Amino acid sequence: MKTIVILLSVFLFFGCNSTTPSSFSHKLFQTVEEKDAILVQDGKDKRYCVRCGMDLVKFYKTSHTAQKDNVKYQYCSLHCLEEHLGEGITLKNPQVVDITSLKLIPVNEAFYVVGSKKRGTMSRTSKYAFHNIDDAKKFQLQYGGEIMDFNSARKKAQEDFKYYKR
Repeated sequence: MKTIVILLSVFLFFGCNSTTPSSFSHKLFQTVEEKDAILVQDGKDKRYCVRCGMDLVKFYKTSHTAQKDNVKYQYCSLHCLEEHLGEGITLKNPQVVDITSLKLIPVNEAFYVVGSKKRGTMSRTSKYAFHNIDDAKKFQLQYGGEIMDFNSARKKAQEDFKYYKR
C-alpha cells in the first residue's frame, strides 16, 4: 500500500508540474525545437500567431508569413493566413515553412500535401508544404493526402469559412 501511495504521489507531482520531463509529454508533429524556428514578427508577442494567438514554435511546420506596409505577420496555419486575407487586405511576400528544411519558402514554390493523416492546425484538413516535389511525394506515400499548389490549398482553407461570415 505504501508503494502505491508513493507511486501515486510521484505521478501527481510530475503530472501536474509545468516542468514535466519531456519523456512524459506528447510532442505534436507540427512542433520543432525553438532554435529551429524562424520567427519574423517583432515585439513581445513575436512567438504567437497574429490571428489566434497559438504558439508558433509548437505549430511551426504549418506556419506562414506575409507582410503589409513593412509590418511582418506570422500565422500558425494557412487557415489563419486565409482568415486575414478574407478581410480584403493585400499581403505581400507570402511564405510557408518547408517541413523538410524548416526554412521559409515562397508559397508559389511550395507543393502542399492536403488532407494527410497528420493532424492539421486550426482545421480538420491538414496542409503541409514542401519545397521539393519528391519530399511531398514521400510524405504523401506515408501519410496520404493530395499534392497541390498554394492556390488549390488556399481554396481548401476557404472551405473552413463557408458556414460563417468572416
